[in-house]
Amino acid sequence: MLKIKNLSAKVDGKTILKGINLEVKPGEVHAIMGPNGSGKSTLASVIAGHEDYEVIKGSMSYQGEDLSEMDPESRSHKGIFLSFQYPVEIPGVSVTNFVKTAINASRKAQGFDDMPANEMLKKIREKADLFDIDSRFLSRSLNEGFSGGEKKRNEIFQMAMIEPKLAVLDETDSGLDIDALKVVANGVNKFRNKDNAIIVITHYQRLLEYIVPDFVHVIFEGKTVKSGSKELAMDLESKGYDWIKEKN
Repeated sequence: MLKIKNLSAKVDGKTILKGINLEVKPGEVHAIMGPNGSGKSTLASVIAGHEDYEVIKGSMSYQGEDLSEMDPESRSHKGIFLSFQYPVEIPGVSVTNFVKTAINASRKAQGFDDMPANEMLKKIREKADLFDIDSRFLSRSLNEGFSGGEKKRNEIFQMAMIEPKLAVLDETDSGLDIDALKVVANGVNKFRNKDNAIIVITHYQRLLEYIVPDFVHVIFEGKTVKSGSKELAMDLESKGYDWIKEKN
């Protein structure tokens, strides 16, 4: 589904990624870990096509297509979803209207009519129940006045509604207490199936106790320096990143 080969990228004239290799197949969950400043969030932004980030070397392909030829909107319509580390507030636009607009824009790009209102309402109710979200939350302005946990829960709700093929979750566990973490993880696990794929970016192993990855990759100084199973995340939790640094 996603193939990244020897990827290097820069932002504001500074090279952040210096040789990332990653292959994600349908049905897989990949966890990306690493210390602060290692390039994890930069990788997420590059996959999504953020205009401030420039690819200077290597390649990225998604479902056999060259990602460098797609703008962010096209990537979204093709099924790439990014859950932001710091979701923005959009006053005056309700959670429900935002999701409706996103879904219908994607359908239009694919040549379909807008989703019928009754079908949309049914889907909203089903996904809201999945995340214990009430109608008052859905009528609020997007992320305005939301707590950190509410913002992250809303991002996962959007993912469940949009049903992307590739979901990139950038530190979706940030700011969550244990109860909210379980709710979000449960939603991600229910979203997971053999036809989609998920990249989870996190600092901590605790999220991976609830969302069990097929592969764990460690990024250090802009490079993929180690890959393994869930046990690698457990080693990082107990040893920290110093032992990775010593080997590189």
